Amino acid sequence: MSQGLWWSRRGLLAGAGALGVAGCGRKADKVAQAKPTAKAEPMTLKAATQGDWRSPADKARDVWRHPVESLEFWGLKPGQTVVEFWPGAGWYTDILAPYLAATGGKLYAASLQTDLPDEPTAGEIVEAYRHKLTAKPKVYGDVAITAFGPASGPVAPAGSADLVLFLRNLHNWMAAGLTEKAFRDAFTVLKPGGVLGIEEHRGEPGRVQDVLAADGYVQQAYVVEMAKEAGFVLAGESEINANPKDTKDHPFGVWTLPPTRLSAPRGEPAEPGFDHAKYDAIGESDRMTLKFVKPR
Repeated sequence: MSQGLWWSRRGLLAGAGALGVAGCGRKADKVAQAKPTAKAEPMTLKAATQGDWRSPADKARDVWRHPVESLEFWGLKPGQTVVEFWPGAGWYTDILAPYLAATGGKLYAASLQTDLPDEPTAGEIVEAYRHKLTAKPKVYGDVAITAFGPASGPVAPAGSADLVLFLRNLHNWMAAGLTEKAFRDAFTVLKPGGVLGIEEHRGEPGRVQDVLAADGYVQQAYVVEMAKEAGFVLAGESEINANPKDTKDHPFGVWTLPPTRLSAPRGEPAEPGFDHAKYDAIGESDRMTLKFVKPR
């Protein structure tokens, strides 16, 4: 009790009964008014991963993708501007968007270009992603959905981003001939000193790199060289997402492993008798986690 309220109470006890009752009422009002309003705790990355907007299946994959540790390694901070290339269904968006919305930041989602003749389902993927975000605006905030593809324009204003993320997509861009454009677009959109974070299936060192990455694996040295050619400087390497059990010689490439679990070549019907046990025991792929910086 404050000194002022204590003296008020002392005076009321000495007063007449009627006045005392009225005074107690006034005292209660003052106490109620003086009680501080509880402030909401600021959003943390850990809180974002635990949000009820994330599905149980997505949360179960945190043990393989380590989102908190990975984003901290890449230097994500409250209030930053982030560009996520090809977010797909939004596994990482479910963490990034709420965190950035709650901390005054901005997320640009450079989704798959929808007018590609060889990607007939691109429009459906992007529309489902858009619906997911607009259905819960208080959770995701105002995510700017742009496009990345062979003929796409800027994914965000030039020099506006603190962090750009390539999350398990380099092998797709290698197959589509988009790798150089991806690095170039990332370099353009980043501020000087901005960070490019990469998570990618890691190929076996020493093997000849398939330029189309048909099995989904990319050698780390190859990625580093591509980034350097685009003007980036390697600033860090992490084993956060490493998996030494991954032998990288699976019958249907990286997609033999969880979460895809192919039992036949891509595009063909599943093989009912395929034994997934060996591959499920491996878990998700061995992945490189790299941090590059745009020079100041």
